[in-house]
Amino acid sequence: MTAFILVSGLHTGGWIWREVADRLTGSGAEVHPVTLTGMDGASAASGTGLDTHVQDVVRVIDGLDAPEIVLVGHCYGVHPALGAAALRPDRVARVVCLDTAMPQNGDPAAKLVPSPAVHAHLAERPGLPVPAPAAGGWDVLGSTAGVPAEALAELARRAVPQPAGTLTQPLHLSEALTTVPTTGVLCTGNGSSIAMVEALLGLGDPRLLALADPRVTFFELDTGHWPMLSTPDALTGVLLSAAAGEGHRMTAPELPAHLRPFLLDVPERARERVGNVDLYFPDEPGPRPAVVFVHGGPVPRDVGPTPRDWPGYVGYARHVAELGAVGVMVDHGLHDLADYPVAASDIAAAVERVRADPRVDASRVALWFFSAGGLLCADWLANPPSWLRCVGATYPILAPMPNWGFPADSRFRPVEAVRSAGDLPVVLTRVGQERAEIAATVAEFLASAAASGACVDVVDIPSAHHGFETVDVNEETRAGVREAARAVLGRLGV
Repeated sequence: MTAFILVSGLHTGGWIWREVADRLTGSGAEVHPVTLTGMDGASAASGTGLDTHVQDVVRVIDGLDAPEIVLVGHCYGVHPALGAAALRPDRVARVVCLDTAMPQNGDPAAKLVPSPAVHAHLAERPGLPVPAPAAGGWDVLGSTAGVPAEALAELARRAVPQPAGTLTQPLHLSEALTTVPTTGVLCTGNGSSIAMVEALLGLGDPRLLALADPRVTFFELDTGHWPMLSTPDALTGVLLSAAAGEGHRMTAPELPAHLRPFLLDVPERARERVGNVDLYFPDEPGPRPAVVFVHGGPVPRDVGPTPRDWPGYVGYARHVAELGAVGVMVDHGLHDLADYPVAASDIAAAVERVRADPRVDASRVALWFFSAGGLLCADWLANPPSWLRCVGATYPILAPMPNWGFPADSRFRPVEAVRSAGDLPVVLTRVGQERAEIAATVAEFLASAAASGACVDVVDIPSAHHGFETVDVNEETRAGVREAARAVLGRLGV
């Protein structure tokens, strides 16, 4: 018989697993929801830390006779679950990471907490318990999509303060943990998906290579961050399948998608490299208008080659140069979700450098954003300068994902900034095979644009996926790229 040990996340106890536990028990499994020290409403001792919670889980493991134990950690709960598995690797058959990233040895749990309020509390009131979110404010920890109103009310009513030490004490993992199979359950309503993880794996980040281990599996749930409350039936099925070793397995591609050839056959063209900026000049004499391309991310610091050398971006820059504009590719500093302000400054500085070049018509510039770089267009939409003649956006993310932890008043919200865009033209390339969580931000952007009278032209490519330029090579996608380029250059008078 399989025994499931269910470890809850921030501010919650074993009660949150009630519906899932009932269903697992009904399937014939042994189930042990854990209420960690201090999470039952009683005041935790001042020394309560992550190690305390790890030992809580170890004691449950040691008290079981079941031949197969599956540890399930939701959100913060993955830290004590992994810590316990590292101490009892011979007893644990699998660790299930429920809608959370995989922490590394030495990481404090706070590193994976998206809420800015939590980080502010830990910095300003060190050692004091972190209060639970107010009623109606639980989205700061992850999307509450799909959670019934009565369950949300119970969540708010039963939530307790989180001992600060559980978030600041480093997680201790051993090499023995590498022998324990793992499963990631990604909640798409919270901004995670298998496709996103595979894209990150394809970037070649060595820290993610372990995800291609055949003992690592993945599942998706079409719900928010609290699937035990929103979709207990589906979550139960996933946990049983995970225990059986089922799930999606990833492989590291021999040639990552972003390094494959560009879909258009564009002529070779010399570039000029100045700092983090590459310029591709047209054959026509200057000064000529310029198109500045802004890549997505986050792109890990140690990944090479960097985006300005990726065939897709090089192809775009050469294509617009072939058509008579200066193609500009910028490497910016979006290496982590916290780096958006840095990346925004990099882009602004690069634009000024380009406009200062005498071969560039400083009064005719377009900015063209891709993927998660789409959030960086917000500043330009909110206060467009007179020389900015057009904004391009291709398969853009136009609002932060729920699990990114951006505050509601973040400046990086194009869905709101577009209301101030006035008559600034926007050329948006929408891919028909977009991931649902990204497509939702595009739909919200278009609704906001329509309500405010913003000027948005949509180039639809029904067969295309996110990052299609090097993976969906066909006449429809080629035509879509050409149409988008003509639309942007048309706004520049080319």
